[in-house]
Amino acid sequence: MGNCVRSAKRYRLPGSGPIPNRPPPPTRIAPDDEIMSPAARPLAPADCRFLTGLIGAPIAHSASPAMHERAAEALGAHCHYQLIEVAGAGREELRLLLDGVRRLGFAGVNVTFPYKEAVVSLLDELSPGAQAIGAVNTVVVRDGRLTGHNTDTTGFARAITELVRDPAQSTVAVIGAGGVGKAIAFALAGIGVAEIRIFDTDRAKATQLAGQIGKRGKTSVVDSVEDAMRGATGVVNGSPVGMLPNRGTPVPDALLHQDIWVADAVYTPLWTPLLNAAKAKGAKVMTGRELAIYQAADAFELFTGLKPSAAEMGNAFDAVMARRYAKVNAA
Repeated sequence: MGNCVRSAKRYRLPGSGPIPNRPPPPTRIAPDDEIMSPAARPLAPADCRFLTGLIGAPIAHSASPAMHERAAEALGAHCHYQLIEVAGAGREELRLLLDGVRRLGFAGVNVTFPYKEAVVSLLDELSPGAQAIGAVNTVVVRDGRLTGHNTDTTGFARAITELVRDPAQSTVAVIGAGGVGKAIAFALAGIGVAEIRIFDTDRAKATQLAGQIGKRGKTSVVDSVEDAMRGATGVVNGSPVGMLPNRGTPVPDALLHQDIWVADAVYTPLWTPLLNAAKAKGAKVMTGRELAIYQAADAFELFTGLKPSAAEMGNAFDAVMARRYAKVNAA
């Protein structure tokens, strides 16, 4: 396994030529092999090169290029990770972008806000996890076919273990039922959290997410953040509130206290207003760092067939953050 390709020195933008008719939306689910077993992980040949990237907007701040390229370097391989920032793309433009990914020799691409749900129907196959969630953050190219996965879910499940020590006794509020919120809720259900309370300003989205989780875990849709937080042992922000340039918080400071843990999927800034307020109240907190690293590690493995070092990816992430904050402090 692995899509070892020579990365071109120049990249032609997709859509510059005729595009063949696309196949119909996914009709089958890909095998459930999102993360390879240790025995199946090959070593990287010295000349192994991968072309990967990220589709979304805004993404200029992304730490993904540094993480993926550092992971490949540590394995003796080479990865070029291309940022493909396109704002306001409709279905046809996304289709053209994905056809470009298919034709230009990409091993795969990540997908971020606001396209994690929009790309689902444009792919050839979905992993069981992505099919259940209805959101994709990782698209793997194999033999000209595009398969969608969701490593936000696997990554968050890995990241949250330090905070959720006793899932069976945990009630967790999830704020936001979009692409990231869905992945977080599914991850919490997967580790056996006793109750997941879902709040979104669009109640229909929260209701839909609860229905998707179904028997995988106990969920309740609530009408307010206050209802979600009442008696909760933890809260996760899965919404973009607090992501720069937004400086808001999804949870009023008065609802935070030392007996609750608080996690935020946002990592720009790393310390969001929510996390700063929670820390000031004495709560245990988790920044978006761990989710960013673990979802990237799982995506890298899917793209390349190689097991990356999460520690190396973490070092790359930290270096990006250090440079960013140094610029802010110097300004």
